[in-house]
Amino acid sequence: MTTMPHQVVMISGGSRGLGAGIARLCWEEGWSVATFSRSPSPFIEEAQQSIGQDRFYWAPVNGRDVAALQRFVTAVDERFGGIDALINNAAIGRFGTFPLMRLAEIDDSIAVNLQSNIVLTRLVAPSLVARGGGAIVNISSVNALRGNSGVAVYSATKAGLDGFTRGLARELGPKKVRVNSLAPGYFESDMVADLNEAQMRRIVRSTPLGRLGTISEIAAAVLFLISPAASFITGHTLVIDGGITC
Repeated sequence: MTTMPHQVVMISGGSRGLGAGIARLCWEEGWSVATFSRSPSPFIEEAQQSIGQDRFYWAPVNGRDVAALQRFVTAVDERFGGIDALINNAAIGRFGTFPLMRLAEIDDSIAVNLQSNIVLTRLVAPSLVARGGGAIVNISSVNALRGNSGVAVYSATKAGLDGFTRGLARELGPKKVRVNSLAPGYFESDMVADLNEAQMRRIVRSTPLGRLGTISEIAAAVLFLISPAASFITGHTLVIDGGITC
């Protein structure tokens, strides 16, 4: 899978987990990578040392701080000369029976999983249009597609992201900017690590492929969606779940 020279991808929440996996695969495939998170990580330190500032940029940013997001986007534009792809990956999990959830947990979920992604997209979209086109991928979830107890608010934020994807695809399509979302099923991640053994067994039994996904498999799907191979795909939610939603 090839990229054009000097293509730049921005990834929110790229310090660990799926975000780090996406960042690693993108730079291996020739992209320049810009990412932010609230704090650094061993992955960020590795990337800064092995890639160098000419192809990798990280800054500490709170995604709920609009002014900080604007400064980051401006810095990336100035450093790399533009942005070709945006991956809205940053998210939090606030799970629990809905009537017992604290209002602060609901506010946090909506602010991080939906609102901050919409705001970041608004800040980046002009750069994509100025480049003559580009791609946006919103990281959704299979929980946006089917109901599960204990994840009502999380599901609502991800379903909102899918709706945002389809509406924005209509608006930005004439500007040659493609907008898609990717809905992973259960894969090896911090969220899954919190499940107990019985829960893990139930998930594996209900997945036709009989296992969890891997970060590298999800990251490869993201790379596909921002690549020329997906040049006629927009407004779509790509489900990567081992068949659990069949």
